[in-house]
Amino acid sequence: MADSITAEPSPTDATPRPTGDPLIVLDHVDKHFGALHVLRDVDLTIHRGEVVVVIGPSGSGKSTLCRTINRLETIDSGTITIDGKPLPSEGRELARLRADVGMVFQSFNLFAHKTVLENVTLGQVKAKGVRPAEARATAMDLLERVGVADQAAKRPAQLSGGQQQRVAIARALAMKPKAMLFDEPTSALDPEMINEVLDVMVGLAHDGMTMVVVTHEMGFARRAAQRVVFMDAGQVVEEADPETFFTAPRSERARDFLSKILTH
Repeated sequence: MADSITAEPSPTDATPRPTGDPLIVLDHVDKHFGALHVLRDVDLTIHRGEVVVVIGPSGSGKSTLCRTINRLETIDSGTITIDGKPLPSEGRELARLRADVGMVFQSFNLFAHKTVLENVTLGQVKAKGVRPAEARATAMDLLERVGVADQAAKRPAQLSGGQQQRVAIARALAMKPKAMLFDEPTSALDPEMINEVLDVMVGLAHDGMTMVVVTHEMGFARRAAQRVVFMDAGQVVEEADPETFFTAPRSERARDFLSKILTH
């Protein structure tokens, strides 16, 4: 299997050349879950201000890749650096990393017993030492930005799934992260709620936020990505700008994947 992947054409010619300096660098990263080899010698560089969308079939290692970047999953070998520094293993440095690299999950992970405003305020006060009044002001600005300021006094259970996910994005942004990771952020949403979350993400992309997005939403990849990374069997098979990837994929695996998910 590995031989067939290495025989694919090199992605170098089709990969866009970002202008920002490298922010996230994965170098020869390997990861196993028992006998399952979920990441295989992965090399990937995310540049400052770049939006990279990671796609591929289920079980290809996309979410695991995303989760290793802020050490929600450890790696077996290789290195990952953020802004030139290796991932810390524990303690305050790890907490600081997770503030610098925001993450939005499939499930919203909001505190059910806190209001929306409290959810967005809490991390600023506890992790960053921001004064409560300043944290509340920042929270309200961000809730306005994602379109749910009018829900600030409610608890998460009173919101729709799309609204909860937008609150989760605001909470991550409140920590003023260097980068944002999105692990299939719309997969738990009803179809009519997906676009309201994707629109917020497109806005972040246009504002220059560094983003790594694992998603099945090909429309978002076309609209917002500067680079598409296609994974299969734990390896990066192909990288290209969206236009090249969706109209002229070079690998047989990518062509087969796209033929199954794109409607004509």
